[in-house]
Order: sequence, then C-alpha cells, then structure tokens
Amino acid sequence: QVQLVESGGGLVQPGGSLRLSCATSGSTLDYGAAAWFRQAPGKEREAISCINESDGTTTYADSVKGRFTISRDNAKKTVYLQMASLQPEGTATYYCAADPMLDCEGSVNSADFRSWGQGTQVTVSS
Repeated sequence: QVQLVESGGGLVQPGGSLRLSCATSGSTLDYGAAAWFRQAPGKEREAISCINESDGTTTYADSVKGRFTISRDNAKKTVYLQMASLQPEGTATYYCAADPMLDCEGSVNSADFRSWGQGTQVTVSS
C-alpha cells in the first residue's frame, strides 16, 4: 500500500495562490489514479481533482475548473495541486488519495480510494 504525505497548505489571502504537494512512498505509483479531496468543517468530503498515473488524464470538479491544476512527477513520485484565485469557501483540509485500481474517467468517490494522506489545512482569509 502506498503512503501519502501532503504539504504546502497555509494561510492565503482571497485571490491568492498555493501549491500543494503529495509525496508518495512505499510502492511505485505507476498506474491507477491519484486525487485531491477537501473537507470543510461540517461538510462532506469533496472530490476536486483526479489524475491518472499512466497517461496523465485529469478531471476537475466544476467548482475549481479553470483555477486549479493537478499534475504529477512520476520520477519524484509526487502529485501536485496548483490552486489559484482562492476564495474563502476554499478553506478546508485538503487530502491526497491514491489507488492502483482506479481510473479518473469514472466517478471519483472517496470511498473507493484505499490510500490517504493525513491532510493539509488551507485557510483563505484576509
């Protein structure tokens, strides 16, 4: 099973940018899918972006499309989430997840991912 460690969260002003990183270890993540989710207090965990490890196919939630970009560096075994034009509603704990048996072109459901990071907090506030 792959281990995931997120980093890059913090406090950012509305309209600002952050880049989150998800470092993987323990298994070669060279197939399947990696995804970013977020969960705000009192809300359900939301899938925001997904990337296929094999061909780089990406998907995005409508709420972040055009502002967030997911990417991966297979040599570094790291998945990134570049976030731009952040707004206060983007305040949440952001989680990285991965699974070797999934494909982003299907529905991206948190229950299907078997490996999770511990989360990194993003706070958007002036």
